Amino acid sequence: MRSEDREMVIDRMGEAMALLVERMDARLIPEVGMNIVYALPDARSKDDIAGVLGRIVRLGDRVHPVGEVAFGASDHMARIVLTAMRFDPQIRSAANIRFSEAVLLEMENLMFEICSFDRAKEPPGVQTMDWGVASCCKEGVPDVIYDRGAVGKEPMIRVLGEDPVTVAHNILKLSNRITYAQL
Repeated sequence: MRSEDREMVIDRMGEAMALLVERMDARLIPEVGMNIVYALPDARSKDDIAGVLGRIVRLGDRVHPVGEVAFGASDHMARIVLTAMRFDPQIRSAANIRFSEAVLLEMENLMFEICSFDRAKEPPGVQTMDWGVASCCKEGVPDVIYDRGAVGKEPMIRVLGEDPVTVAHNILKLSNRITYAQL
């Protein structure tokens, strides 16, 4: 069954990537690049979570995945999903997109449940994503978790969901509503 689960994860990631490449506004890609991940149902480490090798970048006005979908491709996004799964095992996917106040406003207009954390309040000895995501999931996993960045850390919005196709559709809902002035 494990190889069937792995194939299903790769297939769903392929569907999500096709949607994002075809229809997402590339201006939603952060400076550090974007990734989307999907965990196996019993994920315990980043090796149980598929992502895009080398991330997804903006190439002109196009969405461009640098590499293929592979397990263990994103430590950062994997930690977000692993933490969310501790609170709700059904939430197995996440993607990061560019932060802006206007994008947050549109997400509110779309009725997404949104939570944020302040990196300045991070306790010593913990990893930011573990602590930040956990602080937002105490009463259930929200659709969106964001932070306003810190010195050397780009502000970021993270979209969470049950699978990468759902996450991609939520990003596309947002993509269809943003205007040039908002980014």
